[in-house]
Amino acid sequence: MPDSSSTATEQLPGAHGLIAVPPATAAPAAAPAAPAPAETAGTGKPRPSHRRRLWISLGVLLVLGVIAYFVWSRMAAAKAASAAKAAALNPPALPVVATKSRTGDIGVYYSGLGAVTPFATVTVRTRVDGQLMSVRYREGDTVHQGDLLVEIDDGPYQAALTQAEGALIRDQAELENARIDLIRYQQLVSQKAAPEQQLATQQATVHQDEGVVKLDEGQIQSAKVNLAYCKIAAPATGRIGLRLVDPGNIVQAADTSGLVVITQMDPISAIFTISEDQLQVVLKKMAGGQALEVDAYDRAGNTKLAQGSLTTVDNQIDPTTGTLKLRATFDNGKGTLYPNQFVNARLLVQEKHGVTLVSTAAVQRNSQATYVYVVKADSTVTVRPITIGTTEGDDSEVTAGLTAGEVVVMTGVDKLQEGTKVAAQVAPASPSASPAAAPPVSASAAPPARKSGAARKGS
Repeated sequence: MPDSSSTATEQLPGAHGLIAVPPATAAPAAAPAAPAPAETAGTGKPRPSHRRRLWISLGVLLVLGVIAYFVWSRMAAAKAASAAKAAALNPPALPVVATKSRTGDIGVYYSGLGAVTPFATVTVRTRVDGQLMSVRYREGDTVHQGDLLVEIDDGPYQAALTQAEGALIRDQAELENARIDLIRYQQLVSQKAAPEQQLATQQATVHQDEGVVKLDEGQIQSAKVNLAYCKIAAPATGRIGLRLVDPGNIVQAADTSGLVVITQMDPISAIFTISEDQLQVVLKKMAGGQALEVDAYDRAGNTKLAQGSLTTVDNQIDPTTGTLKLRATFDNGKGTLYPNQFVNARLLVQEKHGVTLVSTAAVQRNSQATYVYVVKADSTVTVRPITIGTTEGDDSEVTAGLTAGEVVVMTGVDKLQEGTKVAAQVAPASPSASPAAAPPVSASAAPPARKSGAARKGS
């Protein structure tokens, strides 16, 4: 029986009615055909390829990234603004070094330039001519008065002494004979056996012989002195300098260079100058019997070499400089002071007790005022105008504006203003522990000028 599905006609609707379509013949089995291009349902257009879909995905991701970056930037800016606002409201503390003002003593000094001047400087010279035989000292030795220094050949002077002694013996014999003849003539004249003229002549002869004997005695003394001069002793106590003449040389009394120089080292003095305006204070102290202390410092003024006392003042003021010379005496057993050495002399004329002291490094100045940065209890600083009195070394006397025990800033003031919060490291109040002076403060950070600015008093 034939398959109805293969023989029956298929009717489809058409424009003029039903249209009969013949049935499709069964095709033989064959390999599957290649797939037709994909079509969009109902449109007939091809679908997007794989590459196109990839570019679309990348575009979407890029847009999403831009949006995310924009959102992140806005959030970061808001966070930074919030942090800046918080920092402005609560700024970090600035690290500074501070110290406490204290109650103590300070001296008033007059300073002057001077030079070390020994009390005695002796150039040893020979007083006789001759060959230098031996030297009994070493260069740089400290000798005492009377110590033997050098010996000169004494042979010629020993011979001269012997000759003078022989002449004395001869002339003494002649004088003795003349005196015997004088006695004889005196007896003859008394007996009228000799003329008086002969007696007078004999009397003159005796006097003449006495003069010769006296001359011989002087020759002997001179020879002994020359003999003593052959051994030269130290005329003063002091330090021997470099040898000027070596043994074996012929030395003469006319030589001006000398044999050696002796300088007294202990005690020693220093001559320095002060202004004539300071003279009356010094004279008043000396008239009252007060011993004024003098300190000698090196050229840089940092190292104290010796401490002594004022001895005397000169009798006139130098009109060209308006200064007066003073002499101070120092014990110099250790030899720290050397002749002709330049020194900075500091004369103590007054000592103040129980005053308020602050480190000089903490004192700030501008053209209008002298002030300090005081650290308050809440770790903020305030500008405090002060009045400075005497300044000595690392300490300054505060006469007004500050009390003992207050904390003041020494270093780190260049960034400080009124109300700045600080982290203060308090250094010891000892002058030796004070750091270097703080840098100057800019005009913007300086306090407002007062009607009567504080000026530093000269010490």
